[in-house]
Amino acid sequence: MLRIGNHLPSSKGYLAMGKHAVKLGATTFAFFTRNPRGGTAKPIDEADIQAFLAYAREHDIDHLVAHAPYTMNLCSAKPDIREFGLGMLQDDMKRMEYTPNQYYNFHPGSHTGQGVEAGIVQIADALNQTLTPEQHTTVLLETMAGKGSEIGRSFEELREILDRVTLSEKMGVCLDTCHIWDAGYDIVSDLDGILTQFDQVIGLNRLRAVHLNDSMNPCGAHKDRHQRLGQGCIGLEALIRVVNHPALKNLPFILETPNEDEGYAAEIALMREHAQ
Repeated sequence: MLRIGNHLPSSKGYLAMGKHAVKLGATTFAFFTRNPRGGTAKPIDEADIQAFLAYAREHDIDHLVAHAPYTMNLCSAKPDIREFGLGMLQDDMKRMEYTPNQYYNFHPGSHTGQGVEAGIVQIADALNQTLTPEQHTTVLLETMAGKGSEIGRSFEELREILDRVTLSEKMGVCLDTCHIWDAGYDIVSDLDGILTQFDQVIGLNRLRAVHLNDSMNPCGAHKDRHQRLGQGCIGLEALIRVVNHPALKNLPFILETPNEDEGYAAEIALMREHAQ
């Protein structure tokens, strides 16, 4: 069965998110661990968590893909911003243990002029200061479009981070279709070849989730502008091939398209209609 959902507002709690997902026809969803543009997180409500876990079992909701805030930059040239990000990451790992065996996705960061290699070292150092053998959360590096000084614009850059993380078994990758398209990976004409390349560089066993988005830009634009499914330069046919690909079809798919609830429900239904 295709597991597909979208980003949901986390302000009302886990149970509310679960009910929201079911209303949209979803069996997975993503949420920000805190304000995506800030650093403050709501206190954990353990009763709400327990109610959500019971509800999720009843409604076959699985593979949540939590998302770190956009303000978390583990490789900024400014030490105070790196420390701010490290604090959020460490706090989020504690919070994620309330919903064990789920995914925590983050943008690797922007090196802001230091250079890619320096940024990679700093990202890995932050992860090495945070991950523990006891944790039940898998941390996912997101593939990026390559705008500005973003790290993660290539499979090779992500592999370099993974190679430097001591507890690499706690790590995985989230593939964003808009981002890799904008980074120059032609998933329209050569999806098999791109996934073979991913397997050779990173390993498909590391791929744990997909952000399913169309793009407003041509391949290789390095701009990161998401579009609704079938209304962008990737197109519906190619995105259907993504959800049905044998290497991907059992992963959770998260929509990050510019939509409201009605649009998300329609996209979820559309992709279910074409899922094999």
